[in-house]
Amino acid sequence: MKIRIEIIESDDGDCDQEGEIIIRCKELNEEISGLQKVISHRLERSRSPKILFYKGNGDEKEEFYFPVNNVLFFETDNDIVHAHTYNDAYRTDERLYELEKKLPTQFVRVSKSTIVNVTHILSINKNLTSSSLVKFHQSHKQIYVSRRYYKTMKLALTTNF
Repeated sequence: MKIRIEIIESDDGDCDQEGEIIIRCKELNEEISGLQKVISHRLERSRSPKILFYKGNGDEKEEFYFPVNNVLFFETDNDIVHAHTYNDAYRTDERLYELEKKLPTQFVRVSKSTIVNVTHILSINKNLTSSSLVKFHQSHKQIYVSRRYYKTMKLALTTNF
């Protein structure tokens, strides 16, 4: 397989501002599909949304700016959405349904009140009769995945690594 990069000097309308990736092949095979997935995944990660995080209240409210990929999971508690990192938890003004639309594909809804970043999952303790327990790398935090969302999460786990 050859890799060729063409630099377009003039703006003749053939290419938008972001550029364009074209894969030319005689047939769609596993290698080409895999390459497409890797490129798509990389592009999604580079387009990480900007989300404002908070700690404290009133005059003592502190704003935090960090990559959304640092978040293990988002969880609602009494209509407040918390973003959990390895060592801390922050509030955000976003609602779960809003986050679900703007987050990259490695973030997957796993219950009515939780969205998880599957790239941080260490293990899943599957329970056939109820929720499954998810544990994270280098963190004591854990969440439960409802049976309804389990298959979606498993699919995301296999496509995001």
